[in-house]
Amino acid sequence: MYRTALRNVLAHKGRLLMTALAVMLGTAFVAGTMVFSDTFGKAMRDSNSKSYSDVSVQVVDRAAGAGVSAKEKSEGGSATLTDATVQQLAALPGTASARGVVSGFTGVADRKGELIGQFWAAKGANFAPGQDGKDPRYPMVEGQGPKSPQEVALDRKTADKAGYKVGDTVRVAANGPVVEAKLTGVFTTDDPVVNTGGTLTLFDRATAQQLLLEPGRYSSVVLTAKPGTSQDALLAEAEPKVPSGNRFDVETGAKLQADEQEMISKGTDSMRTMLLAFACISLFVGIFIIANTFSMLVAQRTKELALLRAIGASRRQVTRSVLIEALAIGTVSAAVGLLAGVGIGAGMQSLIGSLNENMPSASLVIKPMTVLVTLLVGVVVTVLSALLPALRASRIAPVAAMSSGDQPVSQKSLVVRNTIGSLLAAGGLALIGYGASTGDSTGRMPVAAGAFLAVIGVFVLLPLLSRPVVALVGPLLRGLGGTPGKLAQQNAVRNPRRTAATAAALTIGLTLVTGITVIGASVTDTVDRAVTSSMKADYIVSAANSMSLSEQVPAQIAKAPGVAASSPLIAAYWKLDGTSKSISGVDPASFEKLAEVTLTSGSTAALGQGQLLVDEDVAKKFGVTTGSTMAVTYPDESTGKITVGGVYQKGGMLGPVLLANSEIAKHEPKPYISDVLVKGKDGATAALKQSIKDATGANPVIEVKSRQEVRDGFSQTITFALNLMYGLLGMAVLIAILGVVNTLAMSVFERKREIGMLRAIGLDRGGIKRMVRLESVVISLFGAGIGILLGCFIAWAANGTLKSSLAGLTTVLPYGQLALFLALAGVVGLVAAIWPARRASKLDILSSIKTD
Repeated sequence: MYRTALRNVLAHKGRLLMTALAVMLGTAFVAGTMVFSDTFGKAMRDSNSKSYSDVSVQVVDRAAGAGVSAKEKSEGGSATLTDATVQQLAALPGTASARGVVSGFTGVADRKGELIGQFWAAKGANFAPGQDGKDPRYPMVEGQGPKSPQEVALDRKTADKAGYKVGDTVRVAANGPVVEAKLTGVFTTDDPVVNTGGTLTLFDRATAQQLLLEPGRYSSVVLTAKPGTSQDALLAEAEPKVPSGNRFDVETGAKLQADEQEMISKGTDSMRTMLLAFACISLFVGIFIIANTFSMLVAQRTKELALLRAIGASRRQVTRSVLIEALAIGTVSAAVGLLAGVGIGAGMQSLIGSLNENMPSASLVIKPMTVLVTLLVGVVVTVLSALLPALRASRIAPVAAMSSGDQPVSQKSLVVRNTIGSLLAAGGLALIGYGASTGDSTGRMPVAAGAFLAVIGVFVLLPLLSRPVVALVGPLLRGLGGTPGKLAQQNAVRNPRRTAATAAALTIGLTLVTGITVIGASVTDTVDRAVTSSMKADYIVSAANSMSLSEQVPAQIAKAPGVAASSPLIAAYWKLDGTSKSISGVDPASFEKLAEVTLTSGSTAALGQGQLLVDEDVAKKFGVTTGSTMAVTYPDESTGKITVGGVYQKGGMLGPVLLANSEIAKHEPKPYISDVLVKGKDGATAALKQSIKDATGANPVIEVKSRQEVRDGFSQTITFALNLMYGLLGMAVLIAILGVVNTLAMSVFERKREIGMLRAIGLDRGGIKRMVRLESVVISLFGAGIGILLGCFIAWAANGTLKSSLAGLTTVLPYGQLALFLALAGVVGLVAAIWPARRASKLDILSSIKTD
């Protein structure tokens, strides 16, 4: 039986090719993901390994810096790291040296005035020279470190990228006005931010504090231990000297490095998990191809298997022979997939390198676990997929050797299958409906579980659904294809199991693609409505990295030519009735010119009287109405009472609570300015935009966006995410296409006698081709249509769970894109049928008719 199984593999190489390709592609995705994530993780860990080489103990002020959120500032307290702190820590018995570090965002403009690099990787720091005038952290390769407010030094990669030389004038900016300074030095560094494409600008200590923090303040203090003093011992000495407050972190260098390595590992693990999820989808699609292939092979070998049973082979031996075939195919395909996966991993690493030339790289990492998992996955998936066909083969009676053709599917088996499918689908739909009705994140697990059950249930029911759905297109097929069209319809419903197994692969892909497309369209529409409905401003001015704007920026904009009205948006976190809430500060005098809220009670004039406006959710949660008072706890821990002056409908970009900027300023000495809203005298014009830019000193850090540009920014982010999803699902769709090709090719072989008879009675080669193509298109459209409907329903449910975090979210169906998906499915059917149709048309009439 072993020899028989191996001979069957070799005898059916062509018919098993698509199955082998499906397994190979799926396992290649798995192997490529593991190789890439292991390699990328190693590169990142190596790049960051020197970050704390000179750090024994580090004290960090989490609330320091312009990029700190309003919530962190409000909860941070008033203590800071100062020169006195540095001196106290330097005087510790175990301290060899103590260095105050100033760090924060600093953007560098190129010669065209544009920001160099990405805003999230633009840093500024203080140059801290020793007695020799050198800072060991930043060795100069040209010139010297900055010594005055009008001097800066740049890392070598940034200077080379912009073409700056020592002596040039460089324009830099943090969250305030642009600073024009002389470039006095170019240095090298092992800072991982710089090594991955970021920029680093050095100032003298006083200038760094003035621009990035405040005079006399540090963002962290780094201690180096004396020889013989352990990091833990120095940590114990330092902790009592650190100012009190919950915003200070005191850690050893070893702990910081371990934490960073762990963070990198978690990041790469998350990336690997996401990629493996899509690899599993591809393998799941492959299961249908493998099961379909072996089912058809078993049907074609009915007489052979029955003969083996007749001469003494047991059921177990027949089952084993089919599983041995699957084992051989799975092993070979997984091995080839492993080799292809190594290539995919190398290709992904090269792609990342081409997108960011500064991204760290490392030699390919191929762990034994990668090899083991890839081979095991390929073999297990293939063998399990062939299990049911193998069991079906073992049930073939010896008397079947005297008959020909497929064994009919029993009515009982279809009834059992339809019953199980109905129960699964009904249970899944019920869970989805329940999850969607919650309206918040608690419904996500029920929706996910329900979606899985519903998808499985629909797959089980596909044979039942195929007959009526394909029958609906019968008149259209006869009209388009005549007799070949009628034959195509009959072929599609002749074996509903086969049609369902072929269509299921496309159903999976289209369900996922449709789901993410509908969610993306819904989110885009919601954001678009939020910007349109709540903002009257022509332009929104903000910092590129979402940090607080300088207090000078709103005043500069207000004086710009062409500005009719403007207002800074201040973000604060205060405790209202004991609960921390986000508060948006606005200018009452210009509010109605710049923004709009739909009031259910009260008036916007209440803002000018120092009263709150709250949205309906806040009003409901706290049980307040217009005229109610709320207890408030300010960031300085003082308390008071504040009156609710109005309630407005939830939605828009303004947040849940509104208050006058002047009221926030009484308790926020350095308010967090998130944006500035601007209304022009002549609307949104290019002249007004340029006027605002000029007023802010053509600051490369500050962005001036119209409402349309804000909408486009959100849309681009969503489009990028969708395109990434489409790319990751591409492998599953490709495998689904292989499934259609595989089924049609084997179906043609199985129907050689039928095709020969059709040719003999007058159907020409063109008619045969048309019949096969139309059959393929029908099956593809059937699978795609079911997938689109299921994807829309799941997306509706998923949107229901997002309503609490995205106000005003409604499900939007992008009919154009959905029609395109359906059309592409039809094209897939046509393309998949090219080879099988050509093969069918070239069959010899006489040899086909005499086929046993």
